[in-house]
Amino acid sequence: MAFSLPARVAYAEDAQASRGRKVPEAPSRTRTDFARDRDRIIHASAFRRLKEKTQVFVAHEGDHFRTRLTHSLEVAQIARSLATALGLDADLAETIALAHDLGHPPFGHAGEDELQVQMQPFGGFDHNVQTFRVVTKLERRYPRFDGLNLTWETLEGVIKHNGPVVDQLAKPSWRAISEFDADYDLRLDTWASAEAQVAALSDDIAYNNHDVDDGVAAGVFQLDELIQVPLIGPHILAARADYPDCDPGILRLEAVRRMIGAMVDDVMAETESRAATAKVGSPEAVRMLGGPLVAFSRTMIEDLAQLRLFLTERMYRHWRVNRTRSQARRILAEMFQLFMGEPDVLPAEWYARAEGRDETGRARVVCDYIAGMTDRFAIEEHRKLFHLDVWN
Repeated sequence: MAFSLPARVAYAEDAQASRGRKVPEAPSRTRTDFARDRDRIIHASAFRRLKEKTQVFVAHEGDHFRTRLTHSLEVAQIARSLATALGLDADLAETIALAHDLGHPPFGHAGEDELQVQMQPFGGFDHNVQTFRVVTKLERRYPRFDGLNLTWETLEGVIKHNGPVVDQLAKPSWRAISEFDADYDLRLDTWASAEAQVAALSDDIAYNNHDVDDGVAAGVFQLDELIQVPLIGPHILAARADYPDCDPGILRLEAVRRMIGAMVDDVMAETESRAATAKVGSPEAVRMLGGPLVAFSRTMIEDLAQLRLFLTERMYRHWRVNRTRSQARRILAEMFQLFMGEPDVLPAEWYARAEGRDETGRARVVCDYIAGMTDRFAIEEHRKLFHLDVWN
């Protein structure tokens, strides 16, 4: 059956009914407000830097492995398709998907872990909060405001796409959110829009599938070892049955493609069932539902848990990944301590931001500088700071 555009559901967000922007702006003549948000994210410096930020393998290890940028594009593609199929606003879902990783530091989770350690005495570090700070403060592209001045709905989705966050506000690392919310209420005690929830589930779909793909491509495990894993195994066997003489690399991609399709179908069925059962009839009803509207089925959640267990044991804890993680943490720790002790070695723009601040304020500037680095830039900056023979 050919695809036909589904009817818009009653609980979809409507750009024409947006709560607007913190700094009012005239509407665009060519785009909805949500599409305009998407374009601002795509043009942001932080978005471009995602091209050399790690997912699992450090970005310089090979051109075929995912980076934060390629991952964000894959999440956005799934989010847009899923939102369209569910009758939601595809622009908003895509926008939140594109923005969701802007605050990640270099070297993936290893970088985040190390910044959490270094920032512990100074308010902590959280990549979700950092993403919010990027789009509300750190991006400097406009004469009238810092940040990107995104719509209320996009900001809401960025900070609470995984659910209410009011219980996080007591954490020092969430101070930026508390301060922003005091001046511009994001209703942090409710669920976000269905579009934001689609973006969150699309992230799960994308990274679980591409970690399977990258893990096999990197040689940390073989495709045959996945046959006993419920979520991916049946798709490997089915693809082999359909294409017995297929090249192994193409077969892997076919199995992953089928797994993505199965996960998308599962989300659609579960979401439509929940919407019908709860009689969800408006965006406000989504926020007040008391739980997620967009979700995996129980069976899919159980199968996902087994896949994640396999990936944790065979990939995320692989000695090659552990070695890279160890190197990455040392690089960031050494740079952080140097910049804190000698802030005058920071680039002029960043030194100007740190000058005159107390220790906590200086630490936040140093953290912002490091968090914005790509893998490659962090490696080169560390070499220049600690090895005079490569300084220039």
